[in-house]
Amino acid sequence: MSETNAVKTKREPLFHLVKRDDMKWWSAWLIRIGTIIIGFLLLCFISMMLTKESFGSIVETMYRGVFGKLEQGKTKMLWSYLQKTAILLGLSIAVTPAFKMKFWNCGAEGQALAGGMASMICMIELGDKLPYPVLILVIVFTSILAGAVWGVIPAIFKAQYNTNETLFTLMMNYVATQIVKYYLYIEGGGSNKINPVSEGNLPIIGGNEYLLNIIIVLVLTVLIFIYLNYSKHGYEITVVGESQNTARYIGINVKKVFIRTMIVSGALCGVIGMLLVSGTNHSIDTTTVGGQGFTAIMVSWLGQFNPFIMVLMSALVIFLQLGSGKVADSCHLNSSYADIAVGLVILLVVGCEFFIRYSVKFRGSKKEDNK
Repeated sequence: MSETNAVKTKREPLFHLVKRDDMKWWSAWLIRIGTIIIGFLLLCFISMMLTKESFGSIVETMYRGVFGKLEQGKTKMLWSYLQKTAILLGLSIAVTPAFKMKFWNCGAEGQALAGGMASMICMIELGDKLPYPVLILVIVFTSILAGAVWGVIPAIFKAQYNTNETLFTLMMNYVATQIVKYYLYIEGGGSNKINPVSEGNLPIIGGNEYLLNIIIVLVLTVLIFIYLNYSKHGYEITVVGESQNTARYIGINVKKVFIRTMIVSGALCGVIGMLLVSGTNHSIDTTTVGGQGFTAIMVSWLGQFNPFIMVLMSALVIFLQLGSGKVADSCHLNSSYADIAVGLVILLVVGCEFFIRYSVKFRGSKKEDNK
């Protein structure tokens, strides 16, 4: 080996990453499904170690935590599971348009809280002053408007001053939380709590208070899929996400796309806030969204910005949250166990996605020698 080649070898890293372009779609999905199964089995094994229970007992406890015993006529837990899945799915599809154009909207929590607070104000202030159909229309409009305003503020600053949207949207979450806290203090007379309001609640379909919420989110899922894949706006979002310079070159107004997309994203979050307040809780507090706005970021990313894949990912995450929460409650584990369990499985799935997209090439590999 010549001295030049020896120096070159010493300077080369031991390994580097190469983007894959030859993996079949079905191979990638087999890897993902296998990773989820491995994560679930690992979670059960850890639960067995901590609780001294059998594998079958752990699985049964997780099942009961999600679906209950499902006795005849007793399906409330199943509907609750579907409701929680729908809320997480709704927040996930809300942040997806922004993520697809690489605008990192981490403010779904605050945007949903803004929409929920707008609903609560209408329910309290206008509940006995407007006819029911008009009141519902006002609640829907103000919730969408509040969420859109809360989403477009960071977009305007990004478009005009190139601010960091991640930090801006995160800070907007805290601002929204404090505004809700102040509103609770004023409206609740210092108790930081508002009793459930009977006026302005969304209509109940078939005697089930969750069914309308689920239907609305499913309709939004289909509409967002069409919007992103078959509309001019969706095309512009994709181009901006791939390259802002290319978008400008072909005549797309990038600033306009930023603002318009965040209006859509914030408005969708506002709808979810309305579903939580007017459709489910009939009240509001600082924990109404329950951190699902942050979980939605992972669901959107793991769903590869495909709303239909997000349905499965949302169902999986809620299953893990409720199931591991039941294990923690039944076996007297710390309440944070559920969050750790979800984080463990998601970490494995994220790692799986990394190795699906990239391969590790070591120094001196055949492919490297052929270059």
